[in-house]
Amino acid sequence: MGMELRVLMVMAMVIALTSVGSAASGTATYYTAPYVPSSCYGYEDEGTMIAAASDAVWNNGAACGTYYTVTCTGPTNQGVTQPCYNTSVTIKIVDYCPSGCQGTLDLSQEAFSTIADLNAGKIYIDYY
Repeated sequence: MGMELRVLMVMAMVIALTSVGSAASGTATYYTAPYVPSSCYGYEDEGTMIAAASDAVWNNGAACGTYYTVTCTGPTNQGVTQPCYNTSVTIKIVDYCPSGCQGTLDLSQEAFSTIADLNAGKIYIDYY
């Protein structure tokens, strides 16, 4: 194998491992409309690809406006068949999910249904 090809392969592996290594893991649930008011934007409509952040992400409101790419990685309930779709969704943090929140991210119903079957209710996710 030529040196250039080896260098390209090593670079591709490093990039792939870096992107996987930088993802955080957690859980996601979903909530339904109306999506206003929100903690970050009041009555301003921010669309439907949005989420509320739990204490793990909220950071005293610094998470407002942050975009995350979210991927379903599996079911949280035993006995549930694979709820994940082979896709990701990009969401914007617009709200706070108070203490006792059931997920790391509480996605809008539209965002959740992009990555998983709504019947799952709660899923494991990676987000970055």
